[in-house]
Amino acid sequence: MSVVGLAAGLLYSFGGFFYELAEGNLNSGTALAFLAIVGMPLLFGFFGFVAGAITAQLYNLVSRWSGGIEADVDIN
Repeated sequence: MSVVGLAAGLLYSFGGFFYELAEGNLNSGTALAFLAIVGMPLLFGFFGFVAGAITAQLYNLVSRWSGGIEADVDIN
């Protein structure tokens, strides 16, 4: 999720930069938008971790009731 956050942060930062550049008025908000390159991966990574932890707990709970998933792998 952090990689997705980095991509979103880059898109947000450079998109805003080029938009403000086309408008002709670069301000402190444009510079602040570049913090999204650091902030969005951290935020996406945190929430991805939390979502993964919740999903893992739900899977473990359901697999106790249903027996889980069993796979036989034959390696020659």
